[in-house]
Amino acid sequence: MRLRRREVLRLATGATAFGLAARPAWAQAYPARPVRVIVGFPPGGSADIVTRLVAQALGERLGQSFIVDNRAGAGSNIGTEAVVRASPDGYTLLSVTSANAINTTLYRTLSFDIMRDLVPVASIDVVPQVMDVNPSVPVRTIPEFVAHAKANPGKLIMGSGGVGSSPHMAGELFKLMAGVDMLHVPYRGVAPATADLLAGQIQVLFDTVPAAIGNIRAGRVRALAVTTSTRSDALPDVPAMAEFLPGYEASSFHGIAAPKGTPAEIVDTLNRAINAALAQPKLRAQLADLGGTVLPGTPADFGRLMAEDIARWGRVVAFSGAKAE
Repeated sequence: MRLRRREVLRLATGATAFGLAARPAWAQAYPARPVRVIVGFPPGGSADIVTRLVAQALGERLGQSFIVDNRAGAGSNIGTEAVVRASPDGYTLLSVTSANAINTTLYRTLSFDIMRDLVPVASIDVVPQVMDVNPSVPVRTIPEFVAHAKANPGKLIMGSGGVGSSPHMAGELFKLMAGVDMLHVPYRGVAPATADLLAGQIQVLFDTVPAAIGNIRAGRVRALAVTTSTRSDALPDVPAMAEFLPGYEASSFHGIAAPKGTPAEIVDTLNRAINAALAQPKLRAQLADLGGTVLPGTPADFGRLMAEDIARWGRVVAFSGAKAE
């Protein structure tokens, strides 16, 4: 039986409407089970702290558990590769930091490319780092530290969370611009480096404000400067490094990415949920208390931030001569 033209149009219109209605319904079904968010560092560091706050907010907003899974090693590359190889279904996500951008030029044999193999989901915040010293170091200001370091070349030990980590690169930038020589000792994450700073085994550590602020406030370490062009609201009495070294800037970002091929609907769901969480006073206050400045935006905005960070830190890696295999 032949259908009349009016009936054909009615059926076609109905099919189109069904398709449009089905797509949001499919997107709203995500997440239907717990989601893993892999952090490439040990518990207690900046990425771990910030990711746990955001994971809790996402769980409350989307009605499923967002479980933080620490996969430390190789400067976060072990965790990153686990996400790159994961099924692109939205149930395995990556906590992305400036370390991922640094690793792009630091490692020559990576089996992945974060700009090619990951999908940016959302940025979370930008945080300054802070230069801490053990209280036994007889200095209270950056000029005093520079003078002390120059009088004792190679004798001060600067710890870091690993070769090419954000703290390492911040320290290398300081060494370059201040003209000082310090011995770099890499650790498997910032937490063990912090333990040795507190014990006096190392004298200097560059660390993100979220990870360091508790020890600073307790007086267990002495903060000499934050690594940005302006002071941090979380540490208003600590000067900015740029006050002594004009042009110095070594902030870090936190964000979320997913494996390449993750459906756009899932990326959009996560992006909207993260931006909505960042707009809530509770999470904004928590991040601000840790020194972070929230950075809402689109997936494309986060992708541009990642690309810019790769270029910026690539220049510092080249200067330092740092290599990791």
